[in-house]
Amino acid sequence: MFTFSKYHLATSLDDAYEVLLKNRNNAILGGTAYLRMGNRNLATAVDLSALNLDYIREEEGYIEIGAMTNFRSIETSELLLNNFGGVVARSVMDIVGVQLRNVVTVGATVFSRYGFSDFIPALLALNTVVVLQGAGEMTLEKFLESDVKRDILVAIRIEKNKRTGNYQTIRRSNSDYALLNVVTSNLDGDVRIVVGARPGRAVLAKEAMKYIEEKGLSAESIEEAGRIASEELEFTDNMRASGKYREAICKVMVKRSLGEVM
Repeated sequence: MFTFSKYHLATSLDDAYEVLLKNRNNAILGGTAYLRMGNRNLATAVDLSALNLDYIREEEGYIEIGAMTNFRSIETSELLLNNFGGVVARSVMDIVGVQLRNVVTVGATVFSRYGFSDFIPALLALNTVVVLQGAGEMTLEKFLESDVKRDILVAIRIEKNKRTGNYQTIRRSNSDYALLNVVTSNLDGDVRIVVGARPGRAVLAKEAMKYIEEKGLSAESIEEAGRIASEELEFTDNMRASGKYREAICKVMVKRSLGEVM
């Protein structure tokens, strides 16, 4: 449950940004799905729902997704299903149920950098840029590593190319959070390997990627890349799985995913 002293329906992005910065306890409202699960008292809740940020559209050279777009729209978008091997749409299909996917928004998920996110790994495996009202544009990888906290995520832009991807996840049940997820993508031999729900934030397995770059994609190289990824990344324990278990299944999941994009 969350409460707020004031409610502000923003009339523009500049207006929303100005109100956000007035008080450290002001916050932007996304779908509020996860905000409702905790206890937080806000000074002013800033609502972006009147700013027409709910869209998925093709622009020159990229696909842009507005911050207020919900996961159900991502899941059913023909544009996303027909690009990148459908990996972006596929990444959200197992998240709890349709009711929740109708609420959870792109902007809130990406800006919050959730470690358990299924959506962020798919974006990180592609050439994705985030558009921020204050800080401007930056790659998703740079944003995830940054300390940006007081800003508004306006949209994400995915470079439109022939890159194809594959999404792998393991869960205790279809509607549960992932124990681990792996996303790989391939564009003419340029391979990206992302591991999320470690349970830390999604990251690129750069040593494994470097190995594939040097050796190319083959049955032998993807076996070794899985081993390298499982050893270079950090896996920790939580109530769903141990770090050792995550490390062990990472090796297999990376191998399977690379096999699909080979």
